[in-house]
Amino acid sequence: MEWLKISTSTELVRIQTEDIAFISADGNYSDVYLTNGKPHKMTFKLHFFDEKLQLLADKMFVRVGKSLIVNRNYIYVINTVSQELLLSGNRLRVDFKLKASKEALKQLKTLMEKEEWQ
Repeated sequence: MEWLKISTSTELVRIQTEDIAFISADGNYSDVYLTNGKPHKMTFKLHFFDEKLQLLADKMFVRVGKSLIVNRNYIYVINTVSQELLLSGNRLRVDFKLKASKEALKQLKTLMEKEEWQ
């Protein structure tokens, strides 16, 4: 079990990585969506999270275009035609239907097809 620890001048946030469904960009902020469906707004750009998550031993996160980082474990459907990404799974209390560019989803689909899963 790994933890993402984010410290600011006013708070420390500790999140188990498996509790993160996805992170979406919101200008100079990012919304971290947890498996319980609740978002947590953070005062960091998406690039900050991308760098932090790449340092983790378990490479479960993947960048999807300019505005999303998703937990690979919850990717259920990648639909390039409708430009939708569906996140679902036993740990998720709600399903997430996300929009992404066709090109970003094509790249994600290719990446997921090449991966070997247990």
